[in-house]
Amino acid sequence: MEPGQILAPDIDETASPGEAPRPYARRMALGKLIPGDGFSIAADTVVAVGNRILPKAETVQQAQACLTLLAGRRHRVYTGVAVRAPDGRIAERVVATVVGFARLDAGQVKTYLDSGEWAQKAGGYAIQGRAAMFVDFLAGSYSGVVGLPLHETMALLRGLGWK
Repeated sequence: MEPGQILAPDIDETASPGEAPRPYARRMALGKLIPGDGFSIAADTVVAVGNRILPKAETVQQAQACLTLLAGRRHRVYTGVAVRAPDGRIAERVVATVVGFARLDAGQVKTYLDSGEWAQKAGGYAIQGRAAMFVDFLAGSYSGVVGLPLHETMALLRGLGWK
C-alpha cells in the first residue's frame, strides 16, 4: 500500500538536558505524529553511545567525529515509532538495536565522508548504504536502524485495526 501523503513535521529536535536516548526517540516519534483522517505513522532514529545522543550529521566534521567514536565499538540505535488510528488512538514503541562497527582506518573514513552519504543521518552513517561494510555485529532490527522498524510498525498498525 502506498502512503497517501508524506509530510515532514517542523518540530524542535533538540534533546532536553539529561534526556536519555530511548525516551528522546519516543518523544520525537510522538511529536512528529500528524493528525489526519487515516492512519498516520511517524518515526525517529537515534544513534547513541551510552547515554550520549549522536547528532544527525550536518557537517563533514560532525560525521567524522561520529565515525571516529563508533569505530571499533558497539553502540545502540533507538527508533521510536508512533501510529495514530483514524479514531485518534495512538500506539507507540521504541525498538533498540545493537550495532558494532569494525575498526576503521583513516582511508575508510575519508572514502565514506567523500561519498556524502552521511549527511543528515543519525550518527553520521546510513547502514543501508556504504556504511554496511563497517558493520561487524548487529542484534535487533535492521530496518529499525534504517529508520522504520517494519515488523513492529506492522504490529502497531494491526493492533489499531489496520487490515
